[in-house]
Parts: sequence; C-alpha cells; structure tokens
Amino acid sequence: MKKIITIVGARPQLIKAAPLSLKLKESFEEIIVHTGQHYDYELSDIFFNELKIPEPKHNISVGSKSHGHQTGIMLIEIEKILLKEKPELVIVHGDTNSTVAGALAAVKLHIPLAHNEAGLRSFNRLMPEEHNRVVTDHVADILFVPGDNAIKNLAKEGIEKNVYNVGDVMFDSILLFEKLSGQSKILDKLKVTPKDFYLSTIHRAENTDNISNLVAIFTAFSKLEKRIILPLHPRTKGRINSNNITIPGNVTVVQPAGYIDMITLMKNAEVILTDSGGVQKEAFYLKTPSVTLRNETEWIETIKLGWNILAGADTERIIESVNSVLEAEKFDEPVYGNGDTSGRIVEVLEKILV
Repeated sequence: MKKIITIVGARPQLIKAAPLSLKLKESFEEIIVHTGQHYDYELSDIFFNELKIPEPKHNISVGSKSHGHQTGIMLIEIEKILLKEKPELVIVHGDTNSTVAGALAAVKLHIPLAHNEAGLRSFNRLMPEEHNRVVTDHVADILFVPGDNAIKNLAKEGIEKNVYNVGDVMFDSILLFEKLSGQSKILDKLKVTPKDFYLSTIHRAENTDNISNLVAIFTAFSKLEKRIILPLHPRTKGRINSNNITIPGNVTVVQPAGYIDMITLMKNAEVILTDSGGVQKEAFYLKTPSVTLRNETEWIETIKLGWNILAGADTERIIESVNSVLEAEKFDEPVYGNGDTSGRIVEVLEKILV
C-alpha cells in the first residue's frame, strides 16, 4: 500500500483528520505525525480518544513558543521523519504553524503535498493564519477546497491546476459524531437547558493579545441577559489572569471541552459567540446562529445565508448582533458539500497515487 503522512498539531486538525483517516485506511497506509502545537489533554489527547483517530507514530511535542521558534523546530523534525518514512504523499490541514511547517518540509524534499481546506482567505494579513494558508496553497501540489469561493480565491492568485472542490471535511465530522452527542452529560453537569444559554470561544491572537478587545468582549457579555458558557483556551486564560480582567458573573468558565461535549453545547446553545473559523462552520452545520468576534471571516457563506454576523470586538455591535442574528432570515444550502468530503478526497488520491 502507498504510504501517506498526515500532519496534525492543533484541535481543528484532529477534527478534520478523524473522518479522513477512516477513509484513508481503506486504500492507503496512513502515518500520523503530531507536532504537539496543542498539547493540553483537553485540546489534544482527548480528541484521539473520542474521535478514534489512530495514535500518532511520531510526536514532536513542540509546545508553546513564538511563531518562528515553533515553526522552525517543527520544520526540522518533520523533515527528519519524512526522510525516514519516505511517504508517497503528505497531507496538511488548515492554516496553523503545523500546516506551513509540514508543507515546507514536504516540498523541499520533493514529496507531493496535498492541502486540505485550501483557498480560504480573510484578506487580513495581520493574522498569522492568513500567511500560513497563502504559503501552503502556493507550494501544494493538490488543493482540496471546501467551496466555490475558495476556487475563486485561488484563481485570482494564479492557482488553477489540481484544485478539487470536495466540500468541508468538518461537515463529515459533525455527521459522524453528532449521533454520539446524546451520550454527553455536559448539559446536566453545567446545569443548563437547551436554548437557554449562549456559548463562547475566544482564542485568536487579535483578541487575546489585544487587551482592549478582551475587555470590550467581556463588557458585552456582562450586558447579555443569558448565561454564557466559556470553554477557556489556555492562552486566553493566561491573558485574563496576567491583566486582571474581570469575568462577568453571567459567564461560566469551563475547561476546553471534548468534541462530543462541544457538539452538544453548540447544538443546544441559542447563540454562539466566537472568533474561531471552525466553530462558525460547526454552528452553521448544527443550525445554531453565531456572532463572530472578528471583523472578517473566511467562511463568508455563513454570513450570506443568515446564520452568522460579524461583530468584531465592539461592545455595542456584539450586543446588537445577538438580537439581529436570531431575527435574521436564514437559508439552508449545501455550500460546503454533502458530508462526503473524506470519500471524495480518497477518490482523488486513488487516481493520483494508486
């Protein structure tokens, strides 16, 4: 069997890797390399356990460092692994430092590279993720995109060959694991009832590293009527503690949730307030309105179809957006595929590699 190496490192990549790994093993030998970019149990190990992803054969354990330091270590170590394993293909997901490190290691060794979730653009060059995704797209040999807008973005940059519109593999994950959400006890544990709370996630550097943004967001939260469940990212927690930011009384801080618990919370929240691209999509798939705590989004279809509103870190806009998104007319269109993305990716790879 042809050998494929999948590189993961952060929570969203584990979610994307889960359904694809189930399909890949039918036709290929897959080896998983975990960079350790996310290393807390709640952000990493729990996903291997819950999502039944094969344990990584290689774990780099890079931990938390500056962008350059982190990416450099991963590049060095991934190169060693690729030289040892000699795969026919490397797959990277998304837009993290693990993504770009894996991409550069592969192309410099002339190993074919596939980028899943290619073609996304926020057009905000202050975001490190934007640089990661642009670089990865321009060195990739095979580009798997989630929708039509991603194809247009790539075409504007002169990338038109080997671009495949396969849909979004995170939709596969939602369909695969939503049925397990009935086993979750998280609502009972937090003493909340369906549609009687809001859910929030905050982790983007533009919010965590900008204290005025964090303060504005929490000020908005304090003025919202319902209870807000906040699974707290370690970086956000550190910024809150080091700057003595007061968390409002209606905000319940919890540890980062496992995927099954998170699906349960997303499905049962009345509104989700987030700066995460992945959570925006998952909210859309679960038909829960969302308010994005950024001024732009890569997932513009969620805006156009009425399920998402951009509020940035502006206190009044956040409050207004919660009411607006609940009242907005919403449309249900399969803009990111039909939940069969993993199979479509494997079909393409079988034609190319087998």
